[in-house]
Amino acid sequence: MRLPLYGWLAAETISLVGTRISMLALPWFVLETTGSPTKAGLIALFELTPLVLSKIFGGPIIDRIGPRRVAISCDLGSAVVIGLIPLLYAADLLHFPILLLFVALAGTLRGPGDAAKSAMIPQLVEAAGVPTERVTGLYSFVERTASMLGAAAAGLLIGLVGATNAIVIDAATFAVGALVLAATTAGLTRVRIPETAEHPEPTKETASYGAQLAEGWQFLRRDRVLMGIAFMVALTNLIDLAWASVLMPVWGQEHAGPETIGLLFATFSGFSAVGSAVAAAIGNRMRRYPTYLVCFLIAGIPRFLVIAFGAPLWVVFVVFAIGGTASGFINPILGALQFERIPAHVLGRVMSLISAFAWGLMPLGGLLGGTLVSTVGLTTALVTCGVIYFAVTMFPAIDPTWKQIERRPEDVPVPLRT
Repeated sequence: MRLPLYGWLAAETISLVGTRISMLALPWFVLETTGSPTKAGLIALFELTPLVLSKIFGGPIIDRIGPRRVAISCDLGSAVVIGLIPLLYAADLLHFPILLLFVALAGTLRGPGDAAKSAMIPQLVEAAGVPTERVTGLYSFVERTASMLGAAAAGLLIGLVGATNAIVIDAATFAVGALVLAATTAGLTRVRIPETAEHPEPTKETASYGAQLAEGWQFLRRDRVLMGIAFMVALTNLIDLAWASVLMPVWGQEHAGPETIGLLFATFSGFSAVGSAVAAAIGNRMRRYPTYLVCFLIAGIPRFLVIAFGAPLWVVFVVFAIGGTASGFINPILGALQFERIPAHVLGRVMSLISAFAWGLMPLGGLLGGTLVSTVGLTTALVTCGVIYFAVTMFPAIDPTWKQIERRPEDVPVPLRT
């Protein structure tokens, strides 16, 4: 059953392209209609805050009614909510508080929707009969490619048809993505994930919502590797956002220009997609522990240091290309680990919590970058962020618990029935 996997990848591509379009189109729409940078900045705050909260509290819902239903419902809801923005604007009924309400609703829907799509991966792996690393590698490739295409499409659409019509197209991508997912994954509901000796399926489902939420947290808290991944991704996302939203633009203003910044980001994302494609093909044959350490070493601190110490521009591009390629191997490893270690009956809850960790510190990234640049200067800020990034990602080298990531499902026997 390869059709559900291909349909899921196609739906994710369409949905992610739309998400990237809205990341530029919505703030641009606010700037065009209000002329206020402050109001434009509120868009991210009102989207990300409910997004993180809904990731935390939406997990039990995913486990109760199934990830496929949640994913399709959230995408259809997002299509309606986003589509109402240009409709109300055309009717002269869209005031700024109403816009913020719709943005918050969109974030609330996107949180469990994204988590539900990720929670479908074990069923997709079982149905297609392929290694988990292949599916997570393909997803990482789709994510990187869609980000690159979506960013380019956003600028092109805003220039050609305006921000309002770009938002209409964004709403359409959610609707099309939901329809593709519904049409291609109907048979997936019959696929069951086999139990393992470590995580047998419980015979009795927890009744209350609060108890289910607590069960997901208790499982995550007890697994040191999963907790390590959650904290590591939270901190690296915080630093990456400071780097992308403040440090790189400040460096670009002083030394390179916006065109160069765009090319550098495109280089990193493009080569990251290449790395993800390679990981999808051969990732299941690679040793995870050394691959994780080497790839984070290459993708992390070098890109901070070449900018900080004024390396020639061609060297910066080479470092970004190599670092981007290495970064493409990381998410397939981390994704495979999560799906292998989390039992099916708590998958939605635990994945939602891990995702909430990953997004939780991101709203503070711009504040961190701006504070560092204004207090210690750009060079020291870059070095500081690079060193912190290095320390966070290399901690598994001194923590023996992380060596557990080498263990794969085939190493864990299925219990015999008596």
